[in-house]
Amino acid sequence: MRKKEKVKLVLDTLEKVYGSPKVMLNYTTTFELLIAVILSAQCTDVRVNIVTEKMFKEVNTPEGFAKLSIEEIEKHIGSVTFFKNKSKNIKKCSEQILEKHNGQVPMNMEDLIELAGVGRKTANVVMGDILKKPEGIVVDTHVKRLSNRIGFVKNANPIIIERELMKIVEEKNWFRYPNILINHGRARCMARKPDCHNCEIVDLCLYGKKVTKI
Repeated sequence: MRKKEKVKLVLDTLEKVYGSPKVMLNYTTTFELLIAVILSAQCTDVRVNIVTEKMFKEVNTPEGFAKLSIEEIEKHIGSVTFFKNKSKNIKKCSEQILEKHNGQVPMNMEDLIELAGVGRKTANVVMGDILKKPEGIVVDTHVKRLSNRIGFVKNANPIIIERELMKIVEEKNWFRYPNILINHGRARCMARKPDCHNCEIVDLCLYGKKVTKI
């Protein structure tokens, strides 16, 4: 089976299990999503949602964060990983949005990655969930792990993985692919003890076939 056909079959099979893909971060505006994604770097979505539920009731605009001191932002996000660095980025990012983009989050890769705390991955999450048209494929730890286990790629470098995936995943599925795999990575294909014997795509997975034959 060609990799492109295999990708489609994997996505169609897993979507029946997990439903239509969506970002698991809670937000009501594009700016809130951007802040939540910045906070989610090396931190669980569950923790971020706990923090933002309270914080966004008090401050949820570029104007609001720009007025706060870094120390005040730290008090809001103190329970997330690397909160000190993220506080600096959130303040700077808010100021940049006000100064360069009239208070609106830009919706293109070039402008987004110029914002403090925003890299290609963050930009693609935002554009993917808001526009459903990311300019690439988000490669987090789940996508990296599953893409290698299934056999779509054979590499540990997220940049190379994204480049290889973009060759075999249809552009219309660039948002769908990572979000579906992330759900499966959390529920079934965990890092340490993947549940291969109950996996819905075990027959399509190189790693799963080896494990279940033991």
